[in-house]
Amino acid sequence: MFQLDDNFLQQVGLGDLPEDQKQAFLAYFREQLELRVGTKLSEGLSDAQLSEFEGFIDRNMDVTNQWIAAHAADYQNDQVYQKLKAGAPDSASSDDILAEYASLRWLSLNRPDYRDVVAATMEELRQEVLKNKDAILADDQAAA
Repeated sequence: MFQLDDNFLQQVGLGDLPEDQKQAFLAYFREQLELRVGTKLSEGLSDAQLSEFEGFIDRNMDVTNQWIAAHAADYQNDQVYQKLKAGAPDSASSDDILAEYASLRWLSLNRPDYRDVVAATMEELRQEVLKNKDAILADDQAAA
C-alpha cells in the first residue's frame, strides 16, 4: 500500500516544498485520488448498490447494521475487522469502525478489483505530478 507523506513528495520531486504547501498538496492529491477512484468504482454499479455504499460512507448506521446482519454477522471474529479496530485512532467510534469494515467488505464483494483500481489510479496521478512538477514548483516560487 502507498503512503501520502514526505517520502511520496520526495519520489515525485516535490520534497522541497514549504511545509504548508506540502500539506496542502497532499490534501489536494488525496482528494483527487478519492474522487477518481470513486468515479471508476461506481461504473457498472446499480443505483441501489451506490446508495447502499453511500450509507456506509455517510455513517448511516441503519444501513450499516442491516448490511452487517445480512452479510457479515460474525464480523467481530473477522481479521479485517480486528485489524481495523486495533489500528483505529482513539477518536474513532465503534460506529466509525463498523461502517469502515462494512465498506471494505462490501467492496470486496461488489468490486473485488477495487485494490487494482486504487493502485492504477494512484499511478496515473503520480505520473501527472511527475509530468507537471516543474509547473507546480514554479507556482510555489511565484506564490513566495
